[in-house]
Amino acid sequence: MSTVMSERTVNRSLTRFPARVQRKGPVALHLQILLDRANFSPGIIDGAWGINADKALSFFANPFYLDRLEGETPAPVPAIDRATYDRLRAGAGPGPLLTRYRITREDVAGPFTTVPDDVYDQAKLKCLCYSSAAEALGERFHTSQKLLAQLNPRVKFDHLEAGTEIVVPNVRSGNVASPTDTAIIAKVVISKKGFWTHALDSQGKIIYHFPSTLGAGYDPSPTGDFKVTYVSRDPAFHYQPKLFSEVPDDRPEARLPAGPNSPVGVVWMSLSKPHYGIHGTSSPETIGYANSHGCVRLTNWDALHLSDLVEGGTRVEFH
Repeated sequence: MSTVMSERTVNRSLTRFPARVQRKGPVALHLQILLDRANFSPGIIDGAWGINADKALSFFANPFYLDRLEGETPAPVPAIDRATYDRLRAGAGPGPLLTRYRITREDVAGPFTTVPDDVYDQAKLKCLCYSSAAEALGERFHTSQKLLAQLNPRVKFDHLEAGTEIVVPNVRSGNVASPTDTAIIAKVVISKKGFWTHALDSQGKIIYHFPSTLGAGYDPSPTGDFKVTYVSRDPAFHYQPKLFSEVPDDRPEARLPAGPNSPVGVVWMSLSKPHYGIHGTSSPETIGYANSHGCVRLTNWDALHLSDLVEGGTRVEFH
């Protein structure tokens, strides 16, 4: 089997079952895109099969897995059977998995901003914007800049021009509808042990899955039942040192501008426990692999997706 990731190799349907889940290559990318479109997010799409993709496929195969109510995760699926694959294809909707996109003037117009590491320097900026057109395109297509470069070896992503055509993952969007897009969620369940967030229907079935980063150590996430109080898109961020265990309390507070590279990303879903919420991130590659300061952190695209599903009063359980 070819290890080259191209439109031909990635768009090709699996035909031999059980199909072994490759750790890297076209089959891994094929399944990552299907999971994204079926609303079982693998996190950042990069063609490298890791723990986030493992969890997404495991929960897709076992959407009624009971031990998840204690924060557990089913065992990884080493090979996918035909029935599960056919259901995944149906859930992902029609259309190729890799498609072509023509870069527009708006894509390269910016504004783009180099974001400094120091929080007080960040506070001086007008926007915590994308640093480049390549970063913005990566987020639009739920992927890494590295994968975009692999799929488009002749494109200079540090000098993008309008009119350039590139190959991109054909991810969940307004153009790719999933059968669950009209489902009504009954509650959100968050695992502190499994590092995931689920939206469940009234029958307890998982209809949306998101890999998550949660608090640990000196900044643990809460335990118990809460509610969403409000949703704020493109929020500014109130930096309060007393809420960060590694920052001295006598450091000054700061107001950071909005933008995709904000510490809370592009959306904030406030919870009924003060100072806690579900939000996006400026570092999608860290989701599921790092700790937060107690809040629930998702990729920006997953946070936006979840924010469209919840409203004030939506139940949120931490386990």
